[in-house]
Amino acid sequence: MAKQTVQDLNVSGKRVIVRVDFNVPIKDGVIKDENRIVQALPTINYLIDKGARIVLLSHLGKVDHKDPTKTDADKAKNNLAPVAKRLGEHVMTRVTFVSETRGAALEAAVKDLKNGEIVVVQNTRYEKGEEKNDPELAKYWASLGDLFVTDAFGSVHRAHASTVGIAQILPSALGFLVEKEVKALSKAVFEPEHPFVAILGGAKVSDKIKVIENLLKVADKVIIGGGMAYTFLKAQGKEIGKSLLEADKIDLAKSFMDQFGDKIVLPVDFMVSAEFSDTCDRKVVDKDHIPADWMGLDIGPKTLELFAKELKGAKTVVWNGPMGVFEMKPFAVGTIGICDVMSKLPGAYTVIGGGDSAAAAIENGYEHGFSHISTGGGASLEFMEGNPLPGIAIIQDK
Repeated sequence: MAKQTVQDLNVSGKRVIVRVDFNVPIKDGVIKDENRIVQALPTINYLIDKGARIVLLSHLGKVDHKDPTKTDADKAKNNLAPVAKRLGEHVMTRVTFVSETRGAALEAAVKDLKNGEIVVVQNTRYEKGEEKNDPELAKYWASLGDLFVTDAFGSVHRAHASTVGIAQILPSALGFLVEKEVKALSKAVFEPEHPFVAILGGAKVSDKIKVIENLLKVADKVIIGGGMAYTFLKAQGKEIGKSLLEADKIDLAKSFMDQFGDKIVLPVDFMVSAEFSDTCDRKVVDKDHIPADWMGLDIGPKTLELFAKELKGAKTVVWNGPMGVFEMKPFAVGTIGICDVMSKLPGAYTVIGGGDSAAAAIENGYEHGFSHISTGGGASLEFMEGNPLPGIAIIQDK
C-alpha cells in the first residue's frame, strides 16, 4: 500500500518535525557541497508556504560516545551551525539554530515558532541514544511536534530514534525527496522496462552480495567492474597479481557464474600499476596477462567498448559503484567512460544508486545526464537488495 506523503497532511499551524539529510562535507566550518541541503528544499518550501511550524532534525558525521575526548572533538567537528546558516540563505523565512538536542532552549525556540518559520536542531548524533533508537529520546523529540515527515533518504535504512522512533509516535508521511527516490528506484529495480542492464562496481563482493543476487534474478545482464571483478576473475582461475581479492568469496563468485554465467559480463582488460599510486608506472593488459607483482586499478579500453556494446539498446540501466580507483585521475577513465556511455543512451531510463558512482557523475559534469541520481548510497543499496527500509516501512499508509 502506498505511503502517506506530506501533501496528505494538514500542516497549517502545526509543528512539523522533518528528518532531513544535512550530512554535508564541512572543512574548517565551510560547506564543500550543499547538494543535500538543496535536495531538501522542495519539502521545506512546501511547508513554509502551507504555514507549518518547522522543526528540522539531521545527523552530521559520526560521534564517538565511548571516549569523552573523542566525543568532544567529534561534536566540535560535526556542529550543524554552518548548515543552518546556509539553509537560511536559501529560504525566505526566519531560521533559528538551537545548539542543543534537548532542553529549555530548544523547547522555547519551538514554542516561539510562527507559521512558516524554522528551527534547526543540533546534530542528532550528539545524543548517545540516537543510533540505538532509544524510546525515551524518541518520545522527547516527538513531544516537540504534531506531525512527522521523513525526507532523509540517505538515512531511511537506519532504525534510529530520529528516523523510526518519532514515526512510531506521531502521524507521519514521506517528504518529496523520499517519495521521488522510492518511485525512481522502484521503477528501475521492480518494474524495469527490458532490456534491463545492471552495472555493479566498487571494492568488495561482500558489500553487494544481496544486490548481485537480486539483480541477477531480474536483469538481463549484470556488468561487474571495480575491485569486485578480480574476485570473479580469480574464480575463473586467472592470475590477478596484487589486485584486490576477497579470498573467502571466490566460491560465491564461482557459484554466481555457474548459475547465471550467460548474464554476467566481466572486464577483458585492465589498467594496472605496480603500486597503489597515481604516479607509478602503469599500462593496459588483458585479463590473462596481469603481472604477478602488479595490481588492477581500473578497467581498460576494450572493456569499456564491451560494456558500451552490452548497454546498447538497453531500456533500463542501474549503476552502483565505480569501475576503478576514480579518486586518482589516471584510474578514473573507466568510471567517467561509463558516465558518458550511460548519459547518451537513447530512450533509456538510467539510475545511479548513490555513493561513489553518484559522486563521480556529479563531479565530472554528468549531473543532468541521468534519469535519476540517488542521494542515498547505503539506502539505495538496501533498496536494490529488495529489503524494506525501516524509515519508510514505519510511515503510515494512505
